[in-house]
Amino acid sequence: MSAAAMELRYEPLERLHVARPVDRIGYVVDACRGRTVLDLGAMDETAVNAKRGRGTWLHEAIAAVATRVVGVDSSPSVPPAGLETAPNARIVRGDIHDLSRVLDETAFVPDIVVAGEVIEHLPSPLAFLRGLASIDRLRGRSLVLTTPNATALHNVAIGLMSRESTHADHLCILSYKTLHSLCRRAGIARWEIVPYRAAFPEMRARNAGARGAVVAAGERAVNALEWLFPLLSFGYIVHATL
Repeated sequence: MSAAAMELRYEPLERLHVARPVDRIGYVVDACRGRTVLDLGAMDETAVNAKRGRGTWLHEAIAAVATRVVGVDSSPSVPPAGLETAPNARIVRGDIHDLSRVLDETAFVPDIVVAGEVIEHLPSPLAFLRGLASIDRLRGRSLVLTTPNATALHNVAIGLMSRESTHADHLCILSYKTLHSLCRRAGIARWEIVPYRAAFPEMRARNAGARGAVVAAGERAVNALEWLFPLLSFGYIVHATL
């Protein structure tokens, strides 16, 4: 458990000591370097056409530095026999709530479990985390999960205009304190919560010339505000020991 987690009193006006935001993909990739990785929710539906080869598909970026990667996804885009994504990486069709079966079938014991932008899609993030923590062969392994931030700057700003930016597949949106609560109640041994900053690679790719310059300038402005006010960062990374 982090020092900040031990000090939380869950009072409205208590000061939260939050680190400066980092690059999401860069942080996860560094954590996976030279390791065997179980990548949950690996099949980003936009990856094949929009992200592959651009450095913005998390699964692909992990495979470039890890020794071996097994992705798990229930998407029908994953063939029943699985999908080879790199010489050292493949995605199998499976249920992330039934990982013991997946690990048995693949004979795979990872060094680290990654769940990138997954838990906000789940009916019960707490049940999911408790399930991970209960798997004997994952005990003592690292977990890195990422998820959007409920108090992100863009949602605060457009909220002033009676709007909200939330995907139809999102069933929850979490904050710094609720992530602490989930880790504690799930029985996770130790954890640290790090904010990650906004990035708009798809918007930059779709806009060239002057429009692209405006997008890049907007991203820099948002990142500057996130650096000043980390609780308004785009999302959070939870780096934990199961």
